[in-house]
Amino acid sequence: MKRTYYILIVTSIITMFSCKHATKEQEEKKIGFSMSDTMMNRCEFTVVEKMELKNEMRLFGKVVADNSKQAQVFPIVGGSVIRINVELGDYVKQGQVLAVVRSGEVAEYQKEKLDAQSDLAMSDKNLRVAKDLYAGKLSSEKEVLSAEKENEKAKASLDRIDEIYHIYGLGKGSTYNITAPISGFIVSKNINRNEQLRSDKSDVVFSIAQIDEVWVLANVNESDIAKVKEGIEANILTVSYPDRVYKGKVDKIFNAIDPETRAMKVRIRIPNSDLSLKPDMNATVTLHFDEGKKMIAVPSSAIMFDKSKNWVMVFKDRTNIETRQVEVFRQLGTITYLSSGLEESEKVISKNGMLIYDALND
Repeated sequence: MKRTYYILIVTSIITMFSCKHATKEQEEKKIGFSMSDTMMNRCEFTVVEKMELKNEMRLFGKVVADNSKQAQVFPIVGGSVIRINVELGDYVKQGQVLAVVRSGEVAEYQKEKLDAQSDLAMSDKNLRVAKDLYAGKLSSEKEVLSAEKENEKAKASLDRIDEIYHIYGLGKGSTYNITAPISGFIVSKNINRNEQLRSDKSDVVFSIAQIDEVWVLANVNESDIAKVKEGIEANILTVSYPDRVYKGKVDKIFNAIDPETRAMKVRIRIPNSDLSLKPDMNATVTLHFDEGKKMIAVPSSAIMFDKSKNWVMVFKDRTNIETRQVEVFRQLGTITYLSSGLEESEKVISKNGMLIYDALND
């Protein structure tokens, strides 16, 4: 009898604790999940809104120098190249001597200048004599006028040869200096020491370009021409600097189709103050353009992929968070456009949402 009494007491105690435990579970279930202050501080929240639907197009192009900041240097006279002072890629200043040429033509100009100086000196002397004779009534005014005309012709002849010396940058002797017309970098060189230059040959010997701002010329496929407009943004990547994005805008569309490539060229201006971009570098160009409509958009960091579906965490308050499936229309970098699943003005967790997702869905 006593044993039965103890069994009843133990059973009552166990029943009492079981009821309390069940009540506690029911209360926790009723309260549900709640974000702590620490978790709230670790998360970021974004209000859902409609944004202009953007798209992108990838093109391939090449870096070129701005042709308005480029100069080509030609040999003005023929002769033998006796010295070259610069190499490809060197920076030169305006007026710097690039090469020295010994030329028979320069020797002829030297002779012409000496003859013109001699003729002018003689005509000056004849004019003085004519004026003195006319003053002494020993000659007529006609002879003075004739001497003046001869003197003017001698001055014009010397002025002409002096202008040639100034244009060509000639000095004394038979040598001719090829000089830089602008400051910039040597981007092409087609001249060698001891080479014989011909005066009738019009090949460029040096090309000089300023590359503090460069162009990127990119090819647009015929099927994409309608999408390209002046002013749209462009990001440029190069093989040399794969982690660096150069930004610019399309500033010119060349409205002509290359019959071989069936492509149209567009031009993007790129600031290049550090001179990292060099002419003839290959470039990958990504153009960003609007499609003329708006769609629901959220930060890409708000999207979570699980169970072959896309999810977002819709935040109402710290105890009311919904795991909701969404349909992704397009993802462009940090922005993802949605075709369904969210409405404007709803709030989503855009940073560390996976922590909340795991806590609610484990």
